Amino acid sequence: MRMIANLLETLYYYLESSYRVWKVRQLQEDDLVYTTKAGVRFEVYPGSKPQSPYDFIVKFREPGKRERTPKHVHLIVELYVKHAYNPLLTLKLKDHILTVLGQVQSINSFPPALQIFKADDVEQFKDLDRVGEFTVEFLLIAIELVAIQEKTNYPLGVATVNLYSRFGVKDRFSVIQGAVWRGGK
Repeated sequence: MRMIANLLETLYYYLESSYRVWKVRQLQEDDLVYTTKAGVRFEVYPGSKPQSPYDFIVKFREPGKRERTPKHVHLIVELYVKHAYNPLLTLKLKDHILTVLGQVQSINSFPPALQIFKADDVEQFKDLDRVGEFTVEFLLIAIELVAIQEKTNYPLGVATVNLYSRFGVKDRFSVIQGAVWRGGK
C-alpha cells in the first residue's frame, strides 16, 4: 500500500512540474509572422492584457541583433526621416498607412496573421528605403501588426489613427512628443 502511495505521489509531482515547464515554454515560444526581404523576423508572443484573451506582443529581430519591440515613436520618427528626403512620397505612404489602419480587424485567435499587407505595396515606396533605419516593408509590417494588436485590445481606440493622421499636418515635435508622453503608444 505504501508503495502505491509513493508511486501516486511521484506521479503527481511529475505531472505538476511537467505542467509548469509546459506553461513557461508556452509563454516563451514565439510565433513567426513574417520575415522581410532584409531578413528581419517579426514574431509574436502571447500577451497578458485583460482587455482581450487574444492579446499579443510584437517583436522583431534584425539579423545579428537582439530582439526588440517596435514602438510608435520609432515608427513615426522613421517617417519624418523619410519625409525630409521625399515629402510627397512619404505623404503618399502615410495615406496608405491610414487606409491599412482603417481596414484592420480585431482577431479572435493566436497567432495573428497579416490582414492587409501585400509585398507589391512596397514597390511604389521603394525610393524611401534610401534613408532611415527601417525599410518601407518593415514599416508596413510593424504598423499593421501593432494596429491589429491595438484593435484587438481596444476596439474603439483611435490613438494610432490620430498619430498618423497628424503626421505631415502638425509639426514633427508635437506629434513625436505626444507619442512619447503616452509611453510610446
